[in-house]
Amino acid sequence: MTAAAASEPGRFWEPGTVIEWVYEGTGRHEDKPNVRPMTVVRDDEDGLVAWLAPGTPLIKPVLTDGRETRYAGPVAMFTEERVLKLDVWRGTGILKVLPPGKPWSVWLFWADDGTFRGWYVNLEAPHVRDLAARRTSTVDHVLDLWIRPDGTVEWKDEDELEGAVTAGRFTSAEASAIVADAHAAVREIDAWGSPFSDGWETWTAPEDWRLPTAPTTHQPVLIAEELHS
Repeated sequence: MTAAAASEPGRFWEPGTVIEWVYEGTGRHEDKPNVRPMTVVRDDEDGLVAWLAPGTPLIKPVLTDGRETRYAGPVAMFTEERVLKLDVWRGTGILKVLPPGKPWSVWLFWADDGTFRGWYVNLEAPHVRDLAARRTSTVDHVLDLWIRPDGTVEWKDEDELEGAVTAGRFTSAEASAIVADAHAAVREIDAWGSPFSDGWETWTAPEDWRLPTAPTTHQPVLIAEELHS
């Protein structure tokens, strides 16, 4: 932690703190957030770093039949009814880095054998944090970038951003601003500064960290097992 951060107690979360990383619902789905409990790795003036561990219980919006929203297609995924689902994170774990003042977060992924797979830039609104509630909230901006270990950049979900405009989720001007943010992210990737040059790809979670408990909600929630009964 930086000296400036240490001099301002209460402004940042301590390492090991469990927080909720929330993607708020919007429009007709404003009461259907995606809530991921995560453990703080570092939090200071250089940004927030948090770990989504394998097996973490989480709440996410899905279609009424339990499928992921993207299965409805790039337009209907923004218009079809949704329900909340209590599930667990089934991946190998994600380390999320939130650079200060940027309209994106950077996620790091690993394969089952621990091999680093690459970085993922998730375009999103600037976060709003509630220190007391241990919650950081944003809105997903649909468009994403995938960066391989060799630095090659691949654009992702451009069709879904177009679908979001068709569905009225974003205006054309808002979508253009999101694309401009993606180009700004690509310039930072090309410059290979923080967080890409920070060595997070060699990080591993402490063995004594426990899985967070399931987030709470006042909305009815489908249990993952119920969907397969």
